[in-house]
Amino acid sequence: METPIPTRQLFIDGEWKPPILSNRIPIINPSTQQVVGDIPAATKEDVDAAVAAARRALNRNKGNDWPSASGAHRARYLRAIAAKVVERKDHLAKLESLDCGKPLDEAAWDMDDVAGCFEFYADLAEKLDAKQKAPVSLPMETFKSYVLKEPIGVVGLITPWNYPLLMATWKVAPALAAGCAAILKPSELASVTCLELADICKEVGLPPGVLNILTGFGPDAGAPLASHPDVDKIAFTGSSATGSKVMTAAAQLVKPVSLELGGKSPIIVFEDVDLDKAAEWTLFGCFWTNGQICSATSRLIVHESIAAKFLDTLVKWAKNIKISDPFEEGCRLGPVVSEGQYEKILKFISNAKSEGATILTGGSRPEHLKNGFFIEPTIITDVTTSMQIWKEEVFGPVLCVKTFSTEEEALDLAHDTIYGLGAAVISNDLERCDRVSKAFKAGIVWINCSQPCFTQAPWGGTKRSGTLLTLSLFIFRGLDNYLSVKQVTQYISNDPWGWYQSPSKL
Repeated sequence: METPIPTRQLFIDGEWKPPILSNRIPIINPSTQQVVGDIPAATKEDVDAAVAAARRALNRNKGNDWPSASGAHRARYLRAIAAKVVERKDHLAKLESLDCGKPLDEAAWDMDDVAGCFEFYADLAEKLDAKQKAPVSLPMETFKSYVLKEPIGVVGLITPWNYPLLMATWKVAPALAAGCAAILKPSELASVTCLELADICKEVGLPPGVLNILTGFGPDAGAPLASHPDVDKIAFTGSSATGSKVMTAAAQLVKPVSLELGGKSPIIVFEDVDLDKAAEWTLFGCFWTNGQICSATSRLIVHESIAAKFLDTLVKWAKNIKISDPFEEGCRLGPVVSEGQYEKILKFISNAKSEGATILTGGSRPEHLKNGFFIEPTIITDVTTSMQIWKEEVFGPVLCVKTFSTEEEALDLAHDTIYGLGAAVISNDLERCDRVSKAFKAGIVWINCSQPCFTQAPWGGTKRSGTLLTLSLFIFRGLDNYLSVKQVTQYISNDPWGWYQSPSKL
């Protein structure tokens, strides 16, 4: 029996409120192409209301209710949210799968990560108290100085559809831990679990206006949020093209922006590998989450001496992947999120073929699935570096392949991209792995694996993959994205400063 989708409104100032223009957006199950519900469609008027609610939350009781409260106080709410996510895990996972096509096992894993992320930032919120008034060493004994870390203020959070609740949590949890008030605008293609997060916040008694959640189209809700004069910071995850627009809008107000953008990440496979182990990690690195991962290692660079055998092994593994409705037991590849994405991916494959590449396996709809936005795991060979499939992010289950003969050539191919999010190397020679890892121009490197992500480790890219380092214990990054730094310096000598001659001595 299909999981029913709750009918929700916008979440503003701690209450469910219908959009001012009363518009709604249909929810299409990507497995069946059937409408299974709808979500509210926010517009500029709703953004204005949410921003005003967030500002009131910061100013309430002179800030003592949230931004000036202790980190331990805020941590209690984050832990309560985590506990409710665990309590609702099965239901949330089913809603996630139904909404975006993610295999149910993956969605359940995501919910564990959501709860863990709220717990992680609850810990950091508590530790923030002890880090206040950190002393600054000065060269003059007549002064003392310390640093305060304070919430930036009202933050706009714009998140994607591939990890709907998890990616939202990566922003919501640190923003709330820091003491900010937030407006979350999830993708209109997958917003259901984010609205359920609102329900959880309401249940745990999060103060009104601390978190507001607006669903809607990017131009109607995301753009007004990015350019709003009373929003102090924007954090965005999505495509590089949209990220550029967000940055441009924020720049008009000299507003800080954090960007997590696209990628076209390489995976280098050397000649000394176990073929089956390397094949599984290569496929996981590109086909996990139905291939819809910004960090997907979608450019395979394999040593020429093993290329034929390795590709044969890859094809056998790819053909063994279970493609099905996400709710079927053992599903490892579900549909892509929407018809638009489906057509876009097929166009990439068609263009590769017309440019002279070979579709080694996949490239079309699975024969046993007549409905839904399903695409077979696709491997493309005979690729040149001038081809679109080599240069542009596909965001689907498509792997392109090139061979190399030397380590230097492999690295040159790896760096042949405008992006710098992730990179992977697979080899039994750990000294070589270390050497290649240092040479990679990427924010995230995997050795003998691809895609594992942990809240405790930093996440972010270089070049056109963005400006944000999120998550991580390191220098409180993640949390630091939502904190401003205030220097306080005090003159502690009883003597006058003495720079100017005192009038009393004239």
